[in-house]
Amino acid sequence: GIGGAFQYGLQVSIINSPAEYIKSFIRETWLKRYGSSPSEEMITLMWSFVVSIYSIGGLLGSSSAGYFSVKFGRKKAMLFANIPALLSATLMGLSRPCGSYEMIIAGRLFSGMGGGLALNINPMYAGECAPRKLRGLIAMTASTAIAIGKFVGFALGLREVLGVDALWPVLMAANALPALVQLLTLPFFPDSPRYLLIDKKDKEGCI
Repeated sequence: GIGGAFQYGLQVSIINSPAEYIKSFIRETWLKRYGSSPSEEMITLMWSFVVSIYSIGGLLGSSSAGYFSVKFGRKKAMLFANIPALLSATLMGLSRPCGSYEMIIAGRLFSGMGGGLALNINPMYAGECAPRKLRGLIAMTASTAIAIGKFVGFALGLREVLGVDALWPVLMAANALPALVQLLTLPFFPDSPRYLLIDKKDKEGCI
């Protein structure tokens, strides 16, 4: 669940803390570019894009989860979900040095795509790999991972941790860590027996 449902929980809660800092960054960037301060309505509009574009990315990721899970298998699809996650972390982490609030919007879109993919494939992969006696318990870990992700996002956003003006780009790029953990560990996990049998016709591999 670290690179799956956890990512969704993290991104849902992590955006609340740096709200005022990101709005100030948008205001400063606008002033440098155009030589005039943006209206409060424009700031609100840009901030709305930052928050809501995640859902659009999630819709795109969720819509393609079925295709990727059958075409490449559950494990490879989970690994693939880390690509948009790492891309989003890079864009959001570098947005301030590059002076571009558009990078935050693009980063949130990619983050949503990765989250939408992982959130759908994570329970599928976990449930199909679990022994029959533990299937319900293992499938439930996806919900637990969401809750832990929300808690971690809230904890990271505290002023004593990363919730300060100087560190909000690091906070926004925090989803890179679970993505890297999954990229390093998931290749050692088995493939889904159901995928091997039904989609790959590999009965021996399934057994």
